[in-house]
This record gives sequence, C-alpha cells and structure tokens, in this order.
Amino acid sequence: MTTLVCTSASDAATSARQTRPYPSFPSFSSYVRARQPVLLRTARSLTANPSDAEDLLQTALTKTYVAWERIEDHRALDGYVRRALLNTRTSQWRKRKVDEFVCDELPEPEPVPCGGDPAERQALHDAMWRAIGKLPARQRAMVVLRYYEDLSEAQTAEVLGVSVGTVKSAVSRALGKLREDPELGLVR
Repeated sequence: MTTLVCTSASDAATSARQTRPYPSFPSFSSYVRARQPVLLRTARSLTANPSDAEDLLQTALTKTYVAWERIEDHRALDGYVRRALLNTRTSQWRKRKVDEFVCDELPEPEPVPCGGDPAERQALHDAMWRAIGKLPARQRAMVVLRYYEDLSEAQTAEVLGVSVGTVKSAVSRALGKLREDPELGLVR
C-alpha cells in the first residue's frame, strides 16, 4: 500500500483556492496601477534600500487589500495606505534583528579560576568567618562594612559615627590580627 506523502505546489494552490476563495476587487487593481509610483516614492522615503521599499509597499498593499471591503471612503485611500506604510515600517523597526558578525575571538572574558575544590573554598570561607568572629565587635563591624559590604572608609566612618582615621587604624589592626590567626595560616 502506497500513501501520497507530498503533492506538487500547483495541486496545493488549487486545493487552497477551492477551499478559501479570495474575492477579486477590480477597483483595488486599478487603484494600485494608478497610484503605485506615488506610493513607492513614499515607501522609499521611509527606507534606505529600494528593495526594502518595494517590500514595504507590498506589505502595506496586502494589508489594504485585506481591509478593502471595510474602507468606506475610497477617496481617502492614499492616506490609508500611507498609514499602513508607516505602521508597517514602525513594526519592522521595533522588531529589527541585531546583526551578528563572525569574529576570531569571543567577546566574553575568560572565566576566573575558582581555586580548585569547592570543599576547600568552603573551608576557607568558614575559617575566615571564625577568624572575623574572634575580632572585637568594633573591628569586626569595620572589616565587614569595608570588605564585605564594600563601603569606602568615609562611608564606614559615617555609618559607625567615628572619624575616617579611626576606621583606618582599626581596620589595619584587624587585618594584622587576621594575618596572625593560626587557622587562616594553615589555609594559605
């Protein structure tokens, strides 16, 4: 048993015409013949490329053809088609595709090596927080604000209500204590 898989294009077009007949509008055909040069000039003023202008006009005329029966005043057809041209061009502009170009190098930066084993990173993280927890409350607050919250010395001083010099000296002492912490010394 053989089944037909593909039909020719002419057969498909014939069957489509038989199932959905499109009305013929002789007035539309005569309108397009008479006004095409003027409408094409308008389309060319909206695009930089003459081929794009022809495509734009074809799309606008298709939209006009679909709405032909609903257009009441055929004396205002030029305005209707101009509006269709403008709306179509605006839609194309909004949907425009970003051009892609082939290049030798990828624009993404190289990934930063993350330091090996995730368990070792977590161990270092935990050791750091235990060492910070051993600092006096004031120094701990300054280190957290400066290095974990990424505040400047002036911002840290303002948050804590102290001078900038106090922040500098307290952070310096706290970093010295962290360097001497035996638990962090093993990780290095």
